[in-house]
Amino acid sequence: MFKNKLFFFLLIIFILSLFLIVYISKTLSAEKPNVTVVLKDLNVEYWMIMEAGVKKGFHDFGINGKVITPPDGASVEEQDRFLERVLMESPDSLIIAPIYTDYISSALEDFVEQDIPVILLDTDVAWEDKTSYVGTDNVKLGRRAGALLSSQLQPGNEVAILGVNTKNPVSSNRIKGAKISLQSVGIEIVAEGIDVSSDPLQVEEDLKTILDEHPNLKGIIATNDELALTVFHTIEELGYKMPVIGADGSNEMIKLIEEGKLPGTVAQNSYDMGYLSVEAAMKVLNGENISRNIDSGIDIIIKENAEQRFKFQERVQR
Repeated sequence: MFKNKLFFFLLIIFILSLFLIVYISKTLSAEKPNVTVVLKDLNVEYWMIMEAGVKKGFHDFGINGKVITPPDGASVEEQDRFLERVLMESPDSLIIAPIYTDYISSALEDFVEQDIPVILLDTDVAWEDKTSYVGTDNVKLGRRAGALLSSQLQPGNEVAILGVNTKNPVSSNRIKGAKISLQSVGIEIVAEGIDVSSDPLQVEEDLKTILDEHPNLKGIIATNDELALTVFHTIEELGYKMPVIGADGSNEMIKLIEEGKLPGTVAQNSYDMGYLSVEAAMKVLNGENISRNIDSGIDIIIKENAEQRFKFQERVQR
């Protein structure tokens, strides 16, 4: 009889404790701010690493957060409809990597009208109502890329600067920075800001044209690693050997650096970018002032630090 009473007593305590834990958990969850992060793609290494930084920020700053992307190849209209649906959820803050740099969605203006701070991530846009931009100083990145290539060459050597969508401010600013560094040490830019396709066959045709016109070409800068890798493999197949400098710090690029096939790359810190954007959102929600421009930094990856960087990026993507 005593054992039965003890059992029921303990059972009641257990049930009450369980209800108390659930209640406290829900209360704490309700007190956490809700932050929505819109990235461009979650199937690409660069954005996957950024997502890892965002999620670490959610954890460290006690945020109910989610990471989403618009539909693949979303048009301006589809992007607007997508953002309208996000607005209906009334997040406390929106962090977004804009798809279109020459277009500010009217839906983003609606967030501001509802006193929801909007932080731009990765890609800056000339928009008065943004709370802040968190990302890379692309002119500075270009200067670092130019300096890295210059370290492999001699004054008077000829180089090319290639980009995809060179009218985009990210590409154009990287080209601008690269020119500053290259010209300051007497490197001759014989093909500047060439807008090439990301299609390997088209890249091969473009490179053949450049090499036919400039057979003494000694190096190439590409405005991102995807293009740099295509350029590297293409010139290798054509029987040329020269340094190719990219940007972003992709794992494939890092492996080539580890193997000594490329001298280095200039890397954005996409993990830090994601983390810093969440930190900025939390500060704003706490009533703190933040800078209108938060620089996430630039790393130079060479053979000596390539392995360390590769291991870090592999780890955070798991």
